[in-house]
Amino acid sequence: MPKREDIVLLAQYNATMNRQLYEAAATLPADEVSADRGAFFGSLLGTMNHLLAGDTIWLTRFALHPSAFPALEPMRSVPTPSGLTHSFGSSQEELREHRLRLDGVITAMAAEMRDADLEQVLVYRNLSGKEFQRHFGSLLLHFFNHQTHHRGQASTLLSQAGVDIGVTDLFVLLPDPAAA
Repeated sequence: MPKREDIVLLAQYNATMNRQLYEAAATLPADEVSADRGAFFGSLLGTMNHLLAGDTIWLTRFALHPSAFPALEPMRSVPTPSGLTHSFGSSQEELREHRLRLDGVITAMAAEMRDADLEQVLVYRNLSGKEFQRHFGSLLLHFFNHQTHHRGQASTLLSQAGVDIGVTDLFVLLPDPAAA
């Protein structure tokens, strides 16, 4: 089971990598960002949109956590996306706006969390209505892994377009115990 400090680090990594992704994508013309590249969600824009859909779905579920994290208050009134390709806009600028809001929510939620929160079981329903029960810490690991997986796809699409996203290793955010 992860610890609170692991989740805080993953939230920081998530926000940093999303910022790098959007900055790199902004160097491309809009038609290249939205061009179908044969990726799982078609284009770079489609992949970035999918990340928003997945994150929004999970954050609305996380808002049901018994600890009622204040950071998730905005998610309690957000309608659950209709699916994994639910559109958050047709331009990178529209997606970036939503991305920044979500990353703020994720970072704040991580900061509010206690180790005991990670051990609790979260009961939620998938988009088909089927009920699941999982330890919250395990769901958070899935949540961050999903983001990393699809950002890897987006990074590949950028690389194929000749754009370097920069260093994407979590390692660069790990604290150096000798420096403390």
